[in-house]
Amino acid sequence: MAAHVTDGVADMTLDDSKSKPTNGTTHNGDKTNGDAEHDDSDDDNEAEEGAPEAGEGAAKKKKKRKPRKKKKAGAGASGPKTQTAPPRVPVHEIFLNDSYPEGEICDYLNENSYRTTSEEKRHLDRMNNDFLTDYRRGAEIHRQVRQWARNFIKPGMSLTEIAEGIEDSVRALTGHQGLEDGDGQIAGMGFPTGLSINHCAAHYTPNAGNKMVVNYEDVMKVDFGVHINGRIVDSAFTMTFDPVYDNLVEACKAATNAGIKEAGIDVRMSDIGAAIQEVMESYEVEIKGETFPVKCIRNLNGHSIGHYTIHGGKTVPIVKGGDQTKMEEGETFAIETFGSTGKGYVRDDMETSHYAKRGDAPKVALRVSSAKTLLNSITKNFGTLPFCRRYLDRLGHDKYLLGLNNLVSAGIVEAYPPLCDIKGSYTAQSEHTFILRPTCKEVVSRGDDY
Repeated sequence: MAAHVTDGVADMTLDDSKSKPTNGTTHNGDKTNGDAEHDDSDDDNEAEEGAPEAGEGAAKKKKKRKPRKKKKAGAGASGPKTQTAPPRVPVHEIFLNDSYPEGEICDYLNENSYRTTSEEKRHLDRMNNDFLTDYRRGAEIHRQVRQWARNFIKPGMSLTEIAEGIEDSVRALTGHQGLEDGDGQIAGMGFPTGLSINHCAAHYTPNAGNKMVVNYEDVMKVDFGVHINGRIVDSAFTMTFDPVYDNLVEACKAATNAGIKEAGIDVRMSDIGAAIQEVMESYEVEIKGETFPVKCIRNLNGHSIGHYTIHGGKTVPIVKGGDQTKMEEGETFAIETFGSTGKGYVRDDMETSHYAKRGDAPKVALRVSSAKTLLNSITKNFGTLPFCRRYLDRLGHDKYLLGLNNLVSAGIVEAYPPLCDIKGSYTAQSEHTFILRPTCKEVVSRGDDY
């Protein structure tokens, strides 16, 4: 998400042969009714031999039992299912026993290479099994939803239709709709779907009544998060329909990959920023006969990710600088890079849609009664996870803007306005989430698409 701002500066299908046999089935999935019928015929012969003595009772026994009807596929079968379009099958029904795919595994190099074979580090890694399962489940949901979305999104579609399509799919695949008893805090959207177009780089999602559509000539950043038990997978890509922007998109992908490659335990943030900037600014793009150098948006950064906290406290710059902070074992980071044909600097602009309750929110007296009601709902349904105005509409809130603004002015809720470069410019984004495990670096959100 939600780029941190600094001052100044596959179609999932499983081979049927791998599915577990259900009760009363053979390994090829056929019912074993044939055996049952054979047993029945033996019983019938015995009944015929004893017919003179058994009389009417034998006639009743002689009747065959009706064979059980075969269950239709997916109707209570215990084997894995396949994904639908749009995605609606929870991933735990596709990947049984919570066995989700690993992300991209990168071995540590140089002074950290010992970690790969260290028994102590392996033991620490095994202790993180539940933690990793949550991240991998969230990452698989992200992959399935985004791969569907990339085919679903077409020029002329409204941003509301796109955002709701993505969010409905994420909620379905987590199995949590987030409408009652704080269900959304168990699993669901990690933050609202960002659909930022052209010069707008981040933090834009449609509010109610928004009529904006994406056009053929637009560059749209699609940024959404998935969380399982507060473990947030944050990943983004850029959608274009006109190949004229290919170099701009590729610049961000290559820069993000360079940042991920450089990142590791005890690596300084300044070194990562320098690696990203070097790759990003080696690209240029020609638009309408004019050539533009691709610039890093210098006041947007990647960030660490905390438990139920999208911005965990550390920032990952995308330009060289003096930040000597180091990455540490066990931390989770989102490397996100932004390229621009404009000034390479963003400012707040347009109508705010993104908000989040502050983890260090002060306890102050709220004089607006609607603010108290709204705060209770935000705490219950989102906690410190980001939300947007559409989510409040979905929960049935009405005429809440006065209360919401009161919470913002009191410092309890943080507002995140859209971040924009100069009008007429084009911006792109690429982002992945990785974990610095004790034995390796795992890029959990990596997929075949990017």
